[in-house]
Amino acid sequence: MLRAAEKAKQLVTVNPLPTALSSDFRFRKTKIYFLSETGLASRAARSGKTATNKLLNPGTPAPGSNAAIADRSITFERQYRLFGAVTGLDQRQRFGDYFDFFWHTKRTASVTVRLEYQQENLHSFVQARELYYPHAHGNVKTEFAIIGDDYLDDGRVIAWRCLLIENGHIVAENRSYLWR
Repeated sequence: MLRAAEKAKQLVTVNPLPTALSSDFRFRKTKIYFLSETGLASRAARSGKTATNKLLNPGTPAPGSNAAIADRSITFERQYRLFGAVTGLDQRQRFGDYFDFFWHTKRTASVTVRLEYQQENLHSFVQARELYYPHAHGNVKTEFAIIGDDYLDDGRVIAWRCLLIENGHIVAENRSYLWR
């Protein structure tokens, strides 16, 4: 698996780039996960339902159904993101928004992946993080996390766009519905 040259770096200023979309680059899939302070078990407890209650309730999905499988995958994602966080402080530093972008390039290229985003407490202020791949080719996965103090101080990510940049030009773009 191809890895980025370094950790994602936070940009001080977000400069606009020229667009030169290319069919050699494309986004395949995007996975977004929000890890909050309240887990699935505490939400069920607040609503008065337990796991056993949920399985006996005819309005809930049957075990083995697509909805039940989705519940298990969400539970797994939470456990995966919190793995190794023993104390409450460790767990608080993992709360926030996680973005996984799966993209493809048909040819070997030096690609920078940039996530531009806005957070709820900062309103229209745009921030960005970048990862550099010096020899990207084929299928690549890029992960960004807006967690810890960035999330706790500035709130959830409300709008975002992810860019593939080659030679200072945007060659592929993926954006949220709310991105301006």
